[in-house]
Order: sequence, then structure tokens, then C-alpha cells
Amino acid sequence: EIKMGKAKEAEEESLLLKHSGGDAPERERTCDRFFLLDPRRWPHRYTMLFFMCMLSFGSYYCFDNPVALQRQFISVMDINMQRYALMYSLYSWPNVILSFFGGLLIDRVFGIRVGTIVFSVLVCVGQLIFAFGGVLDRYWLMLVGRFVFGLGGESLAVAQNAYAVLWFKEKELNMVFGLLLSISRVGSTLNQNINSKLYNSLSSIPQNYVRLGFLLLIGFGICVFSLVCAVVLGLFDKRAERILQRKKKGSDERISLRDIKDFPLSLWLVFIICVAYYVSIFPFIGLAIIFLEEKYGLAPARANIVNSLVYLISAGASPVLGFLVDKTGMNLFWLNLGVIATLGAHAMLGFLNMSLIPYVSMSLMGVSYSLLACALWPLVSFIVPEHQLGTAYGIMQSIQNLGLAVATIVAGAIIDQQGYLVLEVFFCAMLSLALISGALLYLLDSAQGGKLNQTAWARARARKIADLQQLRESEDQKAVPAVGSGDKVPYNSPIVPSSAFHIRNRFLSRVGTKIPEHVLSFNPMTSSYAPHVGVVK
Repeated sequence: EIKMGKAKEAEEESLLLKHSGGDAPERERTCDRFFLLDPRRWPHRYTMLFFMCMLSFGSYYCFDNPVALQRQFISVMDINMQRYALMYSLYSWPNVILSFFGGLLIDRVFGIRVGTIVFSVLVCVGQLIFAFGGVLDRYWLMLVGRFVFGLGGESLAVAQNAYAVLWFKEKELNMVFGLLLSISRVGSTLNQNINSKLYNSLSSIPQNYVRLGFLLLIGFGICVFSLVCAVVLGLFDKRAERILQRKKKGSDERISLRDIKDFPLSLWLVFIICVAYYVSIFPFIGLAIIFLEEKYGLAPARANIVNSLVYLISAGASPVLGFLVDKTGMNLFWLNLGVIATLGAHAMLGFLNMSLIPYVSMSLMGVSYSLLACALWPLVSFIVPEHQLGTAYGIMQSIQNLGLAVATIVAGAIIDQQGYLVLEVFFCAMLSLALISGALLYLLDSAQGGKLNQTAWARARARKIADLQQLRESEDQKAVPAVGSGDKVPYNSPIVPSSAFHIRNRFLSRVGTKIPEHVLSFNPMTSSYAPHVGVVK
């Protein structure tokens, strides 16, 4: 497989250099071929991957600012839990629609480069308004900031996914999605572990609301860093588009709203799996601390540690599991395995009371959560064409936000009225829906040739065959001269009709009659001789 990958890269480089045209100066072409600056080679692609990971680092760090400073927000801003939760609601509910339109904007209006910068600017402006609301002790201004922050946050994640597919669709895509998830969770974990300590260390500032706003301004600085990464990534992507001549590959295609109804059933099954699975993860993590304290008798500090195991393990496991999926393929197998493992983790939490269950279940959930993400998100790129990726990922993010917003409300109502056992049954039911959808997706894919569950070897072989076929077609088109040029046209040309002389001599050769060699031409496609098309009687 490694040899095939190297051969494929060499073939692509040779073809690209051969057909790149002669308008650019020689000095520029030499620079483009330097391995650190060559978008066809892994050192440059992995440098771009660093900038892709940093795109969402700032937004994930700032998104969980309220949960990291929950007690401080409630006491300093003098608000109750309902008003505290409103800071999250103003982020989630608009993104039910905004994520979809963010994908359309990427595909139809801005393009991926400008769209990423626009959404990064919205994240920065929203966090800045949020921070000034704290500094000025204005709760309503903080809500405005969270709303603006939400306008860019989820759409930025859509742009990040589209960038990953654009640069890694044929190479290590599963590992790349795992790494993107891992770095994002590092931002969330960093926020939850340092902000409370930073707040206590700023005791020299007399006004508590100023202290709070200062910490939020630190988050704004991290968002600015992510914006700089978006600009750098956009510049390098524009350069790569010129070198790789991407615009020649269907750049005239544009998505229409009517295309959404033509999305295949397999894509809608992926959407169902996404929402049914994630509603059993994120709402549970938000509610798990009190559950662990009440059912298993854990101290608050211990419950916090156990609850953080999901994110801590996923941060380390995601790149490793992504590499595993890349090397083995079989995305649907790993996807369904991740759903089954998470279902087992929730079942243990719901029905077993042993002291080790929280540690085992949350660790298993962290591994399975990473495995599913590495196998699930790349599937979209295998189903829809490249020019529809932004819209497809936008719909996926929108459905996910809708599910999370509704599931959080439902989960809170279940706890108030029925208790945690029924809550675990609810999560198990959602995971069962994801598992049924995964089984249907496997059956549907098998009936259509098994593209989504191909092994890595079969996928690489299919890519190699497609590339060779495309190369042959390109060479054949160059070999055919214009009709009427007076040149002899190759025997296998589909655009020149056979003459009566050619048909007669071909028949005679089939029945064994010897034909003079001066009227024969060799056909390399069939390893046989046939009469010249250009020879006349």
C-alpha cells in the first residue's frame, strides 16, 4: 500500500508538471516543487493541517467559558440557572439554521477561503463583545456577544471540515478528522482546567466583573490567533489551487437548493446516525457530575475528574484511531463498533452499581466517541461530490445542533420528573436508533457495491485505476489531430468513420487473406494490425 501511495504521488507530480503550462516563470515552478512548499507532498500538507487544527481551537476554548466559570458567572452577574443556560441557548438554536446557510455560503457565495475568514471574524467579534459585557457588568451585552459568537462558531466548523476534505480526501482523511477533533477537545479541556485558577489568581483586581471580563479577553486573544491561521491557510490554499489546477475539476458546478432533495438515502442515514449518537454524549457530559455524585457517591472533585475522562481520552485516542481507520478502511465497521461500545457504556451506568463502573464506562465512552468521529465524518466526502461538501456538512451540523438543543431540554425534564435511570434508558434508545441506521447503511452500501466499507487496499487500488484511466484519456485526446488537418488519424479514433476500403480489407484479414504491409497499421490497444484509415484505393 505504501508503494502504491508513493507511485501515485510520483504519477500525479509527473502529470501535473507535464500539463502545468508554460506561462509561469521557471523560478516560480522550481519554488513550487520544493518539498516544503509543494502541496502534492506530505510535509506541506501536514503543515497546512496544523493551521486547520488551529481554526477551531479558539472557538472551542471560548465556547465553554461559561461552564468553566459557572459559579463566578452566577454570583458576579447575579443571574439564576435559567438565565445562565440562555448563554448556551443563544448559541445553539440559531445554528440549527445558520450551519446550513454557512455551508451554502461556502459553496455558492464566499468560497472556502473567504468564508473561513468571515466566520473567524464573527467568532472574534462575538467573544470581544462578550468580554466587554463582563468588564462593563452588562449581562444583556454578554448575550449579544454569545449570539454573534454563535453566528460564526458552527459555520467555522463546517469550513474546517471542507478544508480537511479538500486537502486530504485521498490521503489519511480519517486520521485528519480524528486530529481535528483531538485538538478541538484540547481547547475545551484547557479552558475548563485553567480559567477557574486564573480567576482566583487575579484577586488584586477589586471588581469581580472586571476580573471576569479580563479572563474573557484572554479567550478573545486566542480567537485572534485562530483568525491569523485562517488567513495563512487561505493564502496557501490559493497557491495550491494554482499549482494543482483545481478549477479544472468541475469548478463550473454550483449547488442549488433543489439538489438537497436529491441527496442519496445513504447521506440521510449518516445524518440520523450523527444526531442520534451525539445526543447521548454531549448532554450526558453536561449532566453527569451530579449523576456520578448521587449514584456512585463520588466527591465533587472526583466526579469532575471522572466526567472529564471522555474528553481527555478522546484527545489522545482520536489521532491514533484515525490512523487505524486510514490503514484498514472499513468505515462502516468501525462506526457500528463505536455505537455498540457507547451503548454498552450507557447500559453499565444505568444498571450496574459497582464502584469501578464510572471509570470503566467513561473511559470506554471516550474511546468509542473518538472511533465513531474518525469513521463517521469522512463518509460525507465519499457520498457527495466536492462542490456540495459545504452544504452537506452544513446540514449535518444543523441537524446535530437541533438534536442537541432538543435533547438537552428533554434530558432535564426526565431528570426532574423520572430520575437518572430513565435518562439512561433514553440515551440507550437514541443509541439503538443510531445502531439500526448504521445497519441499514451497511446493507444499502453493500447493495450499491460496498464503496463506504471498502478496505484501505481496495480504496487505494480503485483510486489508482481511476487515475490511470484519466491519464490515458488525457493522452488519447492529445493524440487525436483535428479533422481535416491532413494527418493520419489513429485506428481507434472514435470521431472518424471507417471507409469502404477499410471495412473490406478488415473483412479480408479476418477470413485469412494476406494484405500488403504498406496498408496496415498496428493497434496497440488490441495488439493487432488493421488497414490505415487514411489510405485510399
